[in-house]
Amino acid sequence: MKSPRQGITSTDVARRAGVSQSAVSRTFTVGASVAPETRRKVLEAARDLGYRPNAIARSLITNRSRMIGVVMAYLENQFYPGVLETLASRLQERGYQVLLFTGFKDRNSDPVYEQVMQYQVDGLFLASTTLSSGLSGECAAAGIPIVLFNRTTESAQTSSVTTNNREGGRKIADFLVAGGHERYAFVAGVADSSTNRDRETGFCEGLEKHGINEIIRVAGQYSMPAAADAARRLFSRSERPDAIFVANDHMAIAVMDVARYEFGLNIPEDVSIVGYDDVGPARWPGYQITSYSQPLDAMVDASVTILMDQIDQNKVSSIHTVIDAELIVRESARKPDHGLQSRNGQLVWTG
Repeated sequence: MKSPRQGITSTDVARRAGVSQSAVSRTFTVGASVAPETRRKVLEAARDLGYRPNAIARSLITNRSRMIGVVMAYLENQFYPGVLETLASRLQERGYQVLLFTGFKDRNSDPVYEQVMQYQVDGLFLASTTLSSGLSGECAAAGIPIVLFNRTTESAQTSSVTTNNREGGRKIADFLVAGGHERYAFVAGVADSSTNRDRETGFCEGLEKHGINEIIRVAGQYSMPAAADAARRLFSRSERPDAIFVANDHMAIAVMDVARYEFGLNIPEDVSIVGYDDVGPARWPGYQITSYSQPLDAMVDASVTILMDQIDQNKVSSIHTVIDAELIVRESARKPDHGLQSRNGQLVWTG
């Protein structure tokens, strides 16, 4: 008998199992149809021979690597590890694997692109980062679909999956006004990111609708240290804000810590703080952040569907999916006396 190092092939397995070579191939292809008894024979023969299918060799035959390049720039934000875990699980169910690269959150990730494409990925999933329109066009020409996650784009070659960030900002403004606040502030993320831009625009529009035009703006850069510095500037003012919308929960945690432990403020009695994303720590007893909740599972499922459909059809198109979201009310902000509704054990702001 050959040892695995001597090159056990699918033909050897087929001969041992008494089946065709194509039956062996189908057995090791996720989703392929194969009779249970045939599958049993093939797996038993493969185990006896020490056979493992060669993904690289298969990719040369099928011209598919069955790998999705994932570029993420913001893994310290607990929203994105959850996204990565769910994405990997959904792709594995379809016989695909994740190839992870680190991008840039404050500019496009074009320099990373060349590394990713060396691995002949079948699609690209970009979270908290972007590609230039030029490279998006190159991917489209090569038949490689791209999905931007939690970002929007006007590119005709790139798809996106987001929540309605602008509407989220408006709802947060309505909620804080209903809570009877007087002085408002916004802790911004990366200025040129579509998520930050839309959240801030919606928040300002919502406040202006109520006749409020004075909004203090400080930059947190989607960074906990920068958000902490921004909070210090806010709370050092002679008339500090009593209502703060922070562009995501990652920064909101830093703002809350500075408020409580450096300035001795009580939350929400002295200041209400609202975040965005609804990450795990937002639900921890020590924070209980009122947050606009992005439905991670639904967003990932929509992204995977776009990628798989375009890979299967061998056609790149531009699809922009917006997933519904809602403002979950917890203890970090004053509760209005109206517009609250209990859903699935959570308090939701309905306006």
